[in-house]
Amino acid sequence: MSAVVTVAAVDLGASSGRVMLGRVGAGRVELTEAHRFTNEPVRVGDTLHWDILNLWHGVRTGLRAAGPVTSIGVDSWAVDYGLLDASGALLGNPVHYRDARTDGVAERVATQLGEERLYATTGLQQLPFNTLYQLVAAAGTPQLGTAHRLLLIPDLITYWLTGRIGAELTNASTTQLYDLRRRAWATDLMADAGIRTDLFPPLHEPGTRIGPVRPDLGLPGTAEVVAVGSHDTASAVVGVPATGERFAYISCGTWSLVGVELDAPVLTEASRRANFTNESGVDGTIRYLRNVMGLWLLQESLRTWGAVDLPHLLRQAAGEPAFRSVVDPDDPVFLPPGDMPARIADACRRAGEPVPATPAATVRCIIDSLALAHRRAVHQAQQLSGRNVDAVHVVGGGARNELLCQLTADACGLPVIAGPVEATALGNILMQARTAGVVGGDLPALRTVLRETQHLVRYEPRGDQAAWRAAEDRMGG
Repeated sequence: MSAVVTVAAVDLGASSGRVMLGRVGAGRVELTEAHRFTNEPVRVGDTLHWDILNLWHGVRTGLRAAGPVTSIGVDSWAVDYGLLDASGALLGNPVHYRDARTDGVAERVATQLGEERLYATTGLQQLPFNTLYQLVAAAGTPQLGTAHRLLLIPDLITYWLTGRIGAELTNASTTQLYDLRRRAWATDLMADAGIRTDLFPPLHEPGTRIGPVRPDLGLPGTAEVVAVGSHDTASAVVGVPATGERFAYISCGTWSLVGVELDAPVLTEASRRANFTNESGVDGTIRYLRNVMGLWLLQESLRTWGAVDLPHLLRQAAGEPAFRSVVDPDDPVFLPPGDMPARIADACRRAGEPVPATPAATVRCIIDSLALAHRRAVHQAQQLSGRNVDAVHVVGGGARNELLCQLTADACGLPVIAGPVEATALGNILMQARTAGVVGGDLPALRTVLRETQHLVRYEPRGDQAAWRAAEDRMGG
């Protein structure tokens, strides 16, 4: 067996996709970008869709640019799906989780099935766009009635690459249709919700060899597709360069996924009321976390403002007074696309907070509020799980945001280790390398490789925790 393996990670995020080339050997991982492309949703009539064919085009372009590889792994965001007919053809563009079709559905389903039963079975945070609610919202539509199979987004890309149908379990666990303790589809829950159980394909674990790439795709080489942690957060957590188990992670991008890694789920009533989620991770771990709205607020603000020098704006925001205005990033008003600065101003007015008067003041409000939300989630994760932590690892695009990383350290009262930025792609690549037998063992062994090869920045906490407690009280939520 070769001492070095070359693999490709297909990593699809909510605002962009990328194909990353990884060369991995003993104590060595090199990452280069083969191709990056935008992921922009498309509204047709009243429905917001993912442009899945553009994403597929970007994937194929990237894999051609990557050249011959041993294997390919695919990860993406969670909950959204494509429907196939009996011939295997896609029935329309997948609907975006930010679409309004699920408005009010979660409350109706919770009344029907019971919030306690839902949590005891699936362990999931109540989010209005979970796959369960999307399917209930789609009930009675011709498309759903015609469907033969449902594939989550990474499973759909894997199917187009290989012709093999299946469901990788880290992403399946985000649907609210997966029985966490049985590690199987929650068929009784599906049936009681009026969802056809025959839509769902067999489950497989990360590390499973799916099959060779279809030769008619014309990709270089003879790669096979390997299942990785296909939920991007599952791969990102593999890519956390932690020492030991006493760490919290923040996978920070459009969303901030804030939590700890556990051996078993936390299904207590206190956990349910705190809206924490238990998702399956690699090697039987549990990602115990809370979804925080994340840099979506900043991204949408930048889109509203147009051409803006973000580094300059962040420097200006760093000079703004701390805690002048704070909002709860998890307020549902911030979920849909739109004029985010106006929504932040309205939220401040409703809460009696000073209204930010400039873009820099709005950005400082966003970053302060996000740091406070990180603080709240890190503290709650420790209290609810009984797992105390010594450091917070920030991975993903947010690791580049020095102001956010420093304020998160200040807010949590813990050191923040920022990086790697491409943790998701690295986690994807290391899982493929482990499957190929090039790197060894368990998650700590994979993380050792990251610590030895990746650029990390440490932020020490500063300031007065009393000030952060007072600001958190103002934020509410």
